[in-house]
Order: sequence, then C-alpha cells, then structure tokens
Amino acid sequence: MSTDLGDYTIIKEGEAEILMHAKNEVFYNKTQVNNRDISIAVLRTFIAKQKEEHETRLAKRTKSATKVSEMDASEDVPKEASNGSSVNGEISNGDCEEDKVSLNEPCGVLEEHVKTTEGKEPAQLKPPKVLEALSASGLRALRYAREVEGIGKVVALDNDKVSVEACRRNIKFNGSVACSKVESHLADARVYMLTHPKEFDAVDLDPYGSPSVFLDSAVQSVVDGGMLMCTATDMAVLCGGNGEVCYSKYGSYPLRGKYCHEMALRILLACIESHANRYKRYIVPVLSVQIDFYVRVFVRIYSSASAMKNTPLKLSYVYQCIGCDSFHLQPIGRTITKNTSVRYLPGFGPVVPQECSDCGKKFNMGGPIWSAPIHDQEWVASILEDVKSMKERYPAYDRISALLTTISEELPDVPLFLSLHNLCATLKCTSPSAVIFRSAVINAGYRISGTHVNPLGLKSDAPMDVIWDIMRCWVKNHPVKAQPPDQPGSVILAKEPVLQANFARAVASLSKAQAKKVARFLPNPERHWGPKLRAGRQITTKHISLLGAEVVNGILNQEQEDGAEPEGKRQKTEEPTLDS
Repeated sequence: MSTDLGDYTIIKEGEAEILMHAKNEVFYNKTQVNNRDISIAVLRTFIAKQKEEHETRLAKRTKSATKVSEMDASEDVPKEASNGSSVNGEISNGDCEEDKVSLNEPCGVLEEHVKTTEGKEPAQLKPPKVLEALSASGLRALRYAREVEGIGKVVALDNDKVSVEACRRNIKFNGSVACSKVESHLADARVYMLTHPKEFDAVDLDPYGSPSVFLDSAVQSVVDGGMLMCTATDMAVLCGGNGEVCYSKYGSYPLRGKYCHEMALRILLACIESHANRYKRYIVPVLSVQIDFYVRVFVRIYSSASAMKNTPLKLSYVYQCIGCDSFHLQPIGRTITKNTSVRYLPGFGPVVPQECSDCGKKFNMGGPIWSAPIHDQEWVASILEDVKSMKERYPAYDRISALLTTISEELPDVPLFLSLHNLCATLKCTSPSAVIFRSAVINAGYRISGTHVNPLGLKSDAPMDVIWDIMRCWVKNHPVKAQPPDQPGSVILAKEPVLQANFARAVASLSKAQAKKVARFLPNPERHWGPKLRAGRQITTKHISLLGAEVVNGILNQEQEDGAEPEGKRQKTEEPTLDS
C-alpha cells in the first residue's frame, strides 16, 4: 500500500480496522457502535431464519411432489391405454406433446406455467447479498463481511469520491476476507437501488439525517422476504419540533408528548409501509429501537397484493389532550368477515368528543402512525440469545443486551405509553412508586410494562378513565393543595372515582429483569456522547455543547500553535471587508 500511515489514525471496532484521516475528511461516528452491533446481531439472526424458512419450503415441496408422483403412478395405466398409439401408428414423444399442449393453451395459463417453472425453489440457498447504501468509511460493510458468518457479497456505495477512496483503502487494509467480499462503488444510492430491483437480501440505510429520499428505491431493491434496516437521526423533526417538515418528509404529523420518541419510530414505519404499498409490497417489523439520538428499524419486506390491503388496519391517528396526559387512537380502517369473504371499510369515528372527557380541554391530532406491533418477540428472544452466546464479539455488549432485555418485556400490542411523572404533574401530587402504580393497574385486571424508549414510561392496555381513577384514589390518600377550578388537575379530581384502586403489591409488578436486578438503562460510556460533526467540518467554539469546553479549547490552541486560524475567527475578520 502506498498510503502514508503517519497521516492516519487506526480505529478498531469489532474485527474491522479503518484508517481515519486527521482532517475529518470522511464521516465516522463512534457513538454509532450500538447501531452497528445491533445490526450485526439482527443480520446473524436473519441469515439463520432465512435458512430455516428455505428448509421448510423445500420440505413442503418435496412432500407435495411425493403426493403428486403417487397420484400419477395410480393413473399411469389408463393414460397409457388411451395415449399409447397415435393415428399414424407412431408412439408420440411425451415431452413434445406436453410442450404442444402448453403452447396451445390460453395466454394466462401459459404465463402461470412459466411462473411456476421459474419460481422453483433452488436446492441450495445462495449466500445473502447485502447493500450498504451510504458507506462513508466502509466500517459497517467491513464489520458485516468479517463478523457475520455465511454472508455473501457486501456492496458499499457512496456518491463522494473521498469517501469511496477511503472505503477502498480500508478494504485493502482489512486483508483478503474483506477484499473478496466487499466492493465499493461511486454511485448515487437512489439510482443504484432503482436499477437493481429485488437483488439484495438486506439493504442498510444509515444516512446523516433523514432517510426519506432513499425509501422509495430501497423498498424496490430488497428481495421478497428480505430485510430493510433503516436509521433516522433527524429526531427534532420526528419528535414534533417542526411538524410541517415531518409531514413533508414522512407524510405524518408528530405530537410533542412524552411518547414522542416511540411515535418517531411508528412514523418511520408508517412511511416505509406507504412506499412499499406503491409496489404491492408490505412490511413486517422485527425490531424497532430508539437509542441515544436516533431511531433504527429492522423490517422484512414481502410482496402480496392481497396482504397489502391490510395496511389501513395497521395505521392510526392519535388524539392528544392539550390539558392532561390522555391520548386516544383512531384506526384508519376495519374489516367485516362474512363466511370466507372479507370487506375492508373505513374505521369508525370519532373516538373522542370535541372536548376531553377527563379534563374538558381540546385535542391535538397527529399521525397517521404505525399502530401494529413494532417488534417480533420471537426474533427479539433469538437476537438476545445470540448476543449473550458471543458477548466478546460485541464491543457494545452491555448496552445492546440491556436494550434487548427491556424490549423483550414490552407489551407488543400497546402503542405509545404514559409517563407517571406527567400524570402527577397534571394533578400536582406526589408520585407513587412505579411498583405501587403497576400493582394498582394489575389489581384492576389490566396489563402493564415498561418501555425501552423511556425509563419512566409505562405501557398499559388500561383505558384512560381507569388510569385517572387510580390517580384519584392515590390523591385521596395523599391530598394536594387547592388549585384554581379551571386547571385540568382540578377538573379531574372533582370527579369521584368509579373504580376503587387496590394498591396492594402485585406479584407481577416487577418484570423478570427488575426482579433479577438486571441492568436495563445504562449511562453513556463517556461525556458528550452524541452525534459528531459532519465530514469536512472544522471544530469551532460553536461545538462546545457537543464536545465540551476543554476539548474544543485544546483543539483550537493546538491549531494556533500549528499556525492554522480557527474557522470561527476567520469568518469574523472576513465579514467587515465584504460589507465595505
């Protein structure tokens, strides 16, 4: 290699090593180690599941073929008697005769015959082909190639020449395994995916910002039953900071509730589903996570015009009261089943009156969001088992195992969650412990669990009137100061509880992980853990909030010693000359 290693820092993550230039020419984000680790874990499970599904299909096909051959054997004698001789006294060639019949059949039958012959399951499954659509340094692609057993080709794309050069340099630096499996191309990811339809078993989208512009081409490039892995880091937009921007990018309006990070996940899933539906495809989420400053979803994509019709059943609008913490979901569609026929109809509505029945305030409306399950618990259990079995191979093992443990205990069929602190803030009362509140909900006959998105979040299938009844009973035992009568808390407490809450500690009030004192929410491994500067940006005093005053001052002092002038100061001296 002709590269002067003196200009580079060697960064090792997992089994891959990359060369990072001192000038921050190519984007590398240390904090995304959690993202890369969990992606590798999901990819390992996906390859194992793909093999299982392939073997199951082959077994079914063999079984059906055996039945057909048995039926043919029983019908062979009468067929030979009728077809054994032709008019000219010659024995006809069975294959040719079959071809003639199929060619003379109507067009639809011929097409169906071609489809069945083309769609035959190969005896051996090809190694999965993976596309990393936005590769930058190529670290993720290299880790896939070196750490995921049974993987085939990994295609790494980038439309920046410097990034592609860096990626190719890193491929060579990682030796023969990387060179044989990873290939890097200078290309626009959107064009490349559009020109390679249904080619990749897994497509990975991890952009710096929103993935919305890549989704339409990404859903087309995944094979039937393949995996799409997608990250969104524009959390300010997805969490309601700029609702109109979120609607323009994702086709959904966000709400600024405590559940906004889970709503961000569900908005992204609804957006992917809408793009897939345009091509008679639909998604099945296997894992959806919110970590640090981004959301990441793993979905399988299937083709089916009939199954695609179920999409409105999986989407809902959200009504959020502006006075209290109450929220309600309005499904977009419903079905009526009669005998074997299914009719698809609009959802019943409205689910809420003009004013909140709890506090009398108005509702904000958001959505549509994905209201079906966002995880497949069987997959989560498999991924967690895999991670625990090879913990030394995951640099971020502690964090991802804690995350997967929490996800494994979430209620799968309950969209969004409540915040106990928000409920108490509305009523201006002291907060019950999570165990006491959970016990009251369980004793009332409902389910409740935590959520991986927020340590204080609680998912429950109890309706809001039951939740407020429990809080009214709590306030009776723990009185609050008098409040103005028009406050939401005063309106809620003015009503008598219908349900008499039982705060006796329930057996299931603690999850298994909590009972075993397994860590579920870990602190950041170092200070200022968060998104790093985009490639090519120089560090200035503006970045104190990201890196800390000491780090920024140290870098700026070093630049001045080397004779370089900081970007921030350079702009200030240039501005007056431009005005004059």
